[in-house]
Amino acid sequence: MGMVQKRKKMHYGDTHLQRRWRVRNRRRDLDQIDDDLKTRSGELINQNVDLDKPGFAQFYCVHCAKYFIDDTAMQAHFRTKVHKRRMKALETEPYSIEESERAAGRGSFQKPKKRVITTQPSKEDVIAGKRIKVEEVPDNNAASSNAMEQEQVEEKEEDEPVTTTKSKKASRKRTKKMAT
Repeated sequence: MGMVQKRKKMHYGDTHLQRRWRVRNRRRDLDQIDDDLKTRSGELINQNVDLDKPGFAQFYCVHCAKYFIDDTAMQAHFRTKVHKRRMKALETEPYSIEESERAAGRGSFQKPKKRVITTQPSKEDVIAGKRIKVEEVPDNNAASSNAMEQEQVEEKEEDEPVTTTKSKKASRKRTKKMAT
């Protein structure tokens, strides 16, 4: 007669990780979505009718890689926190092989490029010719930091008076006492 055994919880609190890697709920990764945005976003928005997919594959969010039942559900999805979080994650350039080589010491460090990602246009706008744009944000911080450094150097050169005599503190030498 054995006692009722309690289920052992090896990794308490990592259910978010377990859900993330489950095969049945697996979503496309950011680098795969980025590739879709660059190469075939028009194809994904205007898919052929597929009876096995929700909404017959007519309502697809390219950024989240999700199918929706109808246009109102998809438009409601565009206003959700999940979609906005995915859009924010897509703003940075995805990790690449070149970046991994730079991290290993085979090149100089480069910051990931920031991009402007806008929500995909509606089906009518796509038919009219509107497309998803992925634009890189110009790096104003680097240009402004270089300009600020040059201004600081110029200010230092102007502020420093030219003196030919050494100050008393600089010329005075201190003698060290020897310990006995």
